[in-house]
Amino acid sequence: MCDQHAPTFSRRSLLAAAAVSPFAAATGVSAATEAAVDTPAPNVVTPDQALARLIEGNKRYAANTPANRDLSAGRAARAAAQYPIACVVGCADARVAPELLFDQGPGDLFIVRVAGNFVNTDGLASLEYGVKVLGARLIVVLGHSNCGAVKATIDVLKKNITLPGHLPVLIDAIRPAVDLAEKARASDPLAEAIAQNVRYNVRRLEQAGPIISDAVARGDVKVVGGFYDIANGAVAFL
Repeated sequence: MCDQHAPTFSRRSLLAAAAVSPFAAATGVSAATEAAVDTPAPNVVTPDQALARLIEGNKRYAANTPANRDLSAGRAARAAAQYPIACVVGCADARVAPELLFDQGPGDLFIVRVAGNFVNTDGLASLEYGVKVLGARLIVVLGHSNCGAVKATIDVLKKNITLPGHLPVLIDAIRPAVDLAEKARASDPLAEAIAQNVRYNVRRLEQAGPIISDAVARGDVKVVGGFYDIANGAVAFL
């Protein structure tokens, strides 16, 4: 996945192409956005500033003091364009909603969710879009407590269980992290595997060329890992 190379496009050309495609309607990229590409976008922040914003938002969420906001405010502007400050690779778990746990509004986060919060080719392409076209400066790989996908992977490998349907695809993707956790001989194998899964996918993204790895090398983008405790609402960054 990381070895494949694609032609280099300017942000202007990508936006122009999106403006005349069906994809533009779904993502909010439009001709108006392309025309304004030379003006500073609302999400022009450093990676560290974006991370600080998420940390502060999570503190509010964990304390049950989320910022008051009128969700209808800015709706017209969001119809024209989106300006996320960060991308999040999150788990599909229904209890893990990044916009809520980071106390961010509509349009602030560009989210890829899959059970087990791992990065596959489709997810990578989405993240590349978030970085290259939308200008996100931060990518967060977010694991969480008692992850069912990681637990299932441990059970399958230990008990030699065969899962139905396409579930084995999840096991194959998470297995490297479980193998790393087993080598660590941690007292809590599940928690260790969840953390290793986050770290493993952070490393994959940092090396995912050409778009994300180049942005990381320039210092334009930072990739970090986080662990969300469902019970207390807090995110610890690894």
